[in-house]
Amino acid sequence: MPDISSRGTIIRKRKRQTRTTDLKPNQLDKTRKIEKRVSQAAEIEEEILLLENQIRESRQHYNKIPVLLHYCQDYDVNNRRATTAAVALCRIFCRLMAVGSMSKPRNATENELIIVHWLRSQLEVYTTTLVDVLASADPAMQSTALTLLMRLLKEEAESLGLKPSKIWREGAFPRIISTVANFATSHEVKEEFVREYMQPYDDVRYYGFACLSDICTGPSSREVIDNVISLLNLLDPDLGKEQRVYIAKSDQSKSKIDHPTAHQKPAQELWIKILRSDLTRSQRKTILSMMALHVAPWFTQLELLMDFLTDSFNAGGSMALAALSGLFQLMQGKNLDYPQFYSKLYSLLTPDILRSKHRSRFFRLLDTFLSSTHLPAALVASFIKRLSRLALSAPPSGIVVVIPWIYNLLRNHPSCTFMIHRRSEDSAVAMGGGMDDPFDMEESDPTATNAIASSLWEIQSLQAHYHSNVATIAKIISEQFTKQAYNLEDFLDHSYSSLLSAELSKEIKKPPVIEFEIPKKVFLKNTESPDKDSLLVELWELS
Repeated sequence: MPDISSRGTIIRKRKRQTRTTDLKPNQLDKTRKIEKRVSQAAEIEEEILLLENQIRESRQHYNKIPVLLHYCQDYDVNNRRATTAAVALCRIFCRLMAVGSMSKPRNATENELIIVHWLRSQLEVYTTTLVDVLASADPAMQSTALTLLMRLLKEEAESLGLKPSKIWREGAFPRIISTVANFATSHEVKEEFVREYMQPYDDVRYYGFACLSDICTGPSSREVIDNVISLLNLLDPDLGKEQRVYIAKSDQSKSKIDHPTAHQKPAQELWIKILRSDLTRSQRKTILSMMALHVAPWFTQLELLMDFLTDSFNAGGSMALAALSGLFQLMQGKNLDYPQFYSKLYSLLTPDILRSKHRSRFFRLLDTFLSSTHLPAALVASFIKRLSRLALSAPPSGIVVVIPWIYNLLRNHPSCTFMIHRRSEDSAVAMGGGMDDPFDMEESDPTATNAIASSLWEIQSLQAHYHSNVATIAKIISEQFTKQAYNLEDFLDHSYSSLLSAELSKEIKKPPVIEFEIPKKVFLKNTESPDKDSLLVELWELS
């Protein structure tokens, strides 16, 4: 608390400053180590800046470039010094290229040519070192190396006047692409490369596709394909109308770079090489999930995707669902003609689908596929009838999805409502109490199953289901269709656990009436009271 003097002024106590002599031995050692590190870092930066200034001032100090290169190459030993040296070397080489010190003059002497050749060899060593750093395990250094490499690439093109083929196909750029697509490069660096260079600049994107296509030519490892796919997944096909180039002075023809559809051809060639490679199951699933947003927009000939999608469908399971989703999106958005779509979709309706962990996803897709009111009634009736038949042996969690789905489908297709109250015209069959079901469960063509002539007796049977929730929801088919539609999302995630929890959490308004008597004896005759013996004693004589 501050003291008050006799004059009424407040005298504040000064905060005691901590001296090194007041610290404990352990704290003193830590403080000295930190001060030593800061001092060493400052000395390293001063040394590197001094070398940089000397090299920029006079040719006599060019022999100090290898010293900085040595610092840069020791990135595993001293990370901070290597980063500082790499940035200084980038400034040095960019300045030397800008002032013409690395270009061959017309009337150059032999000594000048030797110096130019030596500087270019040092630049090559520096570029190789940065590529090695880009493949290292430190994401921070990888990001710095990527920035420096792209800066050198731009300066080389603008100052040395190299041709586009030399810049993009033979220079450092193919090595940058190969390293970025390498397994050792972090995901953050891949995102930075796409965000800062490949997405905004047309020339980087165009020649990036070409370099990636070269990488995928021939047998490629699984890691390389995974990284190329992840790199393409980060790229947005919506390029916009604004056209930008990274290297302004490169002599690039407008037909190659500036045309809006110019990038589709190299991108399509790259994807074709990826799809024709020996893909694993997980890679196929990844590509199928990317199909609509990141694969199909690059294709000018969508029919080239048909073989991949059909092969993926033949693999079955969740991959078949993903393949059908891609096919439908191509049919809907790209007007792709695929007449066997609904036949393949119909073949997925097996007893396992209502027990599969992909059941929710399947019904979401199925609801989308059959949402059109222009589908033939025979086709829709086949899907309704087959799922009704499968529901007879399905678990309750699967049945509660099927019935609302059938309700919604009958609302959208009134011509199929005759299946609810089908009556036989044969009087003999009607008197006998039954008829043969004309529906052919073994038919693979959904338009030839004769389901439209059948009835939904399966739903009638489910109204007597042992589970009360299933029996209640099955009765909606027998009532008037007053509800517009059911929200399938309310039924998709049900399971045995959720159904049981719903039953246990119900509030019992009126307790059930139960009347029973507890028997005094079960296995022996009742001799103590006039009550009747148990049925067990009456039927069997136990000794």
